[in-house]
Amino acid sequence: MKKLLIAAFISSSLFAFAQHNLPAASPRQSVEQQFSTTKISVDYGRPGVKGRKIFGDLVPYNKVWRAGANSSTKITFAQPVNFGGKTVPAGTYGLFVIPTEKEWKVILNKDAQQWGAYAYDEKLNVTEITVPVQKLAEKQEWFGIELNPVDDNSVDMVVKWDQTKVTVPVKAANPDAVAKVVEKLKEIRQIERDAAAKK
Repeated sequence: MKKLLIAAFISSSLFAFAQHNLPAASPRQSVEQQFSTTKISVDYGRPGVKGRKIFGDLVPYNKVWRAGANSSTKITFAQPVNFGGKTVPAGTYGLFVIPTEKEWKVILNKDAQQWGAYAYDEKLNVTEITVPVQKLAEKQEWFGIELNPVDDNSVDMVVKWDQTKVTVPVKAANPDAVAKVVEKLKEIRQIERDAAAKK
């Protein structure tokens, strides 16, 4: 009877413990930023340095990397954008990089649903750009992707980890057309305000 009670206690304790989430080794992060008349969002895993040598070791040079941890990093554009100088249609893409010591090749791939980069197929690449590597003055423990507004029509996607930083400029694909739409919307709103004021 005593053994049965101990077994029941252990089982109930394990069940209760299982109801709680364990700390993630590489917690998931989602960021988004509005700019122009659209927005950009990124979903990615955040590995830590944890005393390891990162670039050139944990993340080898000249090999494709998922730009994060666990499932591949996903980037979504609500409308077409200029990504690092190249026009990209609206949609969700897998974000991959091929790092070297001095520059990174940043890749947008049609397959945004894979685990890591094990099934990466370069034939599905939508675009590739090359950006220079910058050295951070202070080490960044957790891998991070920031979306920083530059002006009304553009943001910088900034990737940081350890003592490495790269920046990809993202702009509205056609800022002149967007400006015309914004002006037209302002005119319509003003007409609506004037009409409401006369009532």
